[in-house]
Amino acid sequence: MRLGVLGGRAVLVRGDRAADVRRASKGRLPTDPMTLLGEWPRLCEWAAGLSDRAYDITVDPTALGAPVPRPRQVFAIALNYPPHAAEAGFTPPDEPLVFTKFPACITGPHTTVALPAGTVDWEVELVVVIGRETYRVSEDRAWEAVAGLTVGQDLSERVTQLRGTPAQFSLGKSFPGFGPTGPVLVTPDEFADPDDLEITGLLNGVAVQHDRTKSMIFPVPELIARLSAVVPLFPGDLVFTGTPAGVGNRMDPPRYLTEGDELVSRIEGIGEIRQFFSAVHLRRDLP
Repeated sequence: MRLGVLGGRAVLVRGDRAADVRRASKGRLPTDPMTLLGEWPRLCEWAAGLSDRAYDITVDPTALGAPVPRPRQVFAIALNYPPHAAEAGFTPPDEPLVFTKFPACITGPHTTVALPAGTVDWEVELVVVIGRETYRVSEDRAWEAVAGLTVGQDLSERVTQLRGTPAQFSLGKSFPGFGPTGPVLVTPDEFADPDDLEITGLLNGVAVQHDRTKSMIFPVPELIARLSAVVPLFPGDLVFTGTPAGVGNRMDPPRYLTEGDELVSRIEGIGEIRQFFSAVHLRRDLP
């Protein structure tokens, strides 16, 4: 099952067609995607019997919104691919290095991001969407807590991020538009192996990041188990699982995003998101 959002309404997507969940269910299921995530088992049961005739909407990919527009919690994992840890000058961590992105930064798959002052970098990531309230789940049952997977970019303004001791990771990664996600949420049963997906980031058509998610130091089940050992996870929570090698601040010379750049983030079996970058629009408060 592939869940998307069109005009703020939850839809099931199949190819270039979509079914409006509330209309197709004759009002038995909600329109709001966040409310729907709270009823995930019921949605899955209903969707299994949905006929092809229900897919009566033509999908414009650029019209899709964030599949999870208002997450309660957004977790992110640092240095979760060995080559990325190496390029950053660190040995692979012994346990997940967790920070947060503030939910206000979450946006949809096709956006224009206004660049703030500083140096803005890219980080393509697999994003896990939680599908049920979960606390202290074991690794062997962790996938049961997952509604689906989507594509994300952990955009990062490095000056803010690295300022101070300790550094300001969450602040530097939460400017407006710094959490694009999409294009859809894909349930784990859609993949031959949800722990092994090709992940690619392209800048102006040139691949800058490429790996497979099986390279992660801490795979999805371990991340879910470790996070839920400390805090309850709720339907719609997001987990950005880390980025492969190839980020801009580790290039020689460093390369940061500039006005006019196009960034494409792609994951096998899910699709791609696309960001364009513009000069920052400064706000001037009235006296």
